[in-house]
Amino acid sequence: MATYVILMRFTEQGVKAVKESPARVKAMYKAVEAVGGRILSIYATMGQYDLVAIAEGPNDEATLLQLLGLGMAGNVRTTTLKAFSMEEFAAVLQKLP
Repeated sequence: MATYVILMRFTEQGVKAVKESPARVKAMYKAVEAVGGRILSIYATMGQYDLVAIAEGPNDEATLLQLLGLGMAGNVRTTTLKAFSMEEFAAVLQKLP
């Protein structure tokens, strides 16, 4: 499975309903699992981003669908990074001339 780092910022709507965040996070875990992915961890953070998640998805398309659904709910906006383990990175480097 592919790994993703998901950086989230609350929207105005999300801040107004911030007390509901734990319930929304639980729902997010279930939604990701329903498409064959899994959330490894979610952190509330201080600074530029309000939440950071590390997740795995079966492919980019399934992950994109989940992120679009999350955005449609209107509580957060995301920036997503596809991540490579050091082993995956080393395998790519072996292909360099």
